[in-house]
Amino acid sequence: MDSEKYLEGQSLQRPHFIKVLDYYWKNRFETYVKSKDLDLWHVITDGDFPPIQNNPETKKDEVVPFHKQNDDLKKKLAKNNEAKMVIYNALPLKEYERIFMCQTAKENWDTLLITHQGNNQVKANKIDLLVQQYEQFTIPEEESIDNAFSKFNTIITSLKVLNEGFSSKNCVRKFLRALHPKWRAKVTTIEELKNLTTLSLDELIGNLKVYQEVIKKEFDM
Repeated sequence: MDSEKYLEGQSLQRPHFIKVLDYYWKNRFETYVKSKDLDLWHVITDGDFPPIQNNPETKKDEVVPFHKQNDDLKKKLAKNNEAKMVIYNALPLKEYERIFMCQTAKENWDTLLITHQGNNQVKANKIDLLVQQYEQFTIPEEESIDNAFSKFNTIITSLKVLNEGFSSKNCVRKFLRALHPKWRAKVTTIEELKNLTTLSLDELIGNLKVYQEVIKKEFDM
């Protein structure tokens, strides 16, 4: 049925519905649009395609009235409305009401960014808070590696969303330093046997989880 192509997430007109505009909504929406049509993402971030075409006689770009626009230009200009529609269809009513007076997809997008990420000062304050959480991150003696990594990953992912990421090498060293002193022997072994400049955070967590299970079994026995 034709109506099936309008189901949520199955077409460009109905992207995945964003119920909560949290730290990750921007990345999810950007990835979705780029996976479908890069021209739309250009319109959303850089502005509408103008009705301009090169005049072969004057060799200059000129504004072309609608009745003189060729099919290629019309298709390109249609991206302006497609971009607005893809934003509208991803938002709940409350968010749509924030932007319905905007004229272009870029105005819509910029309004959403300011509303949910804040201006540069607000963004800087969020980054400062997250950096503080990163620097003060510690792992209590009784906490599992899974729980610790979940909390740590939330911090570094949130920083990445705000364009303030840390290198993988720094994250590995930070997580090792955050471990409780009971892990000291294992940390020393990892530092001696592994190249921390190439060791990924996922590999480190896997290594620590294996060691955690070994210690647990020895304690149970």
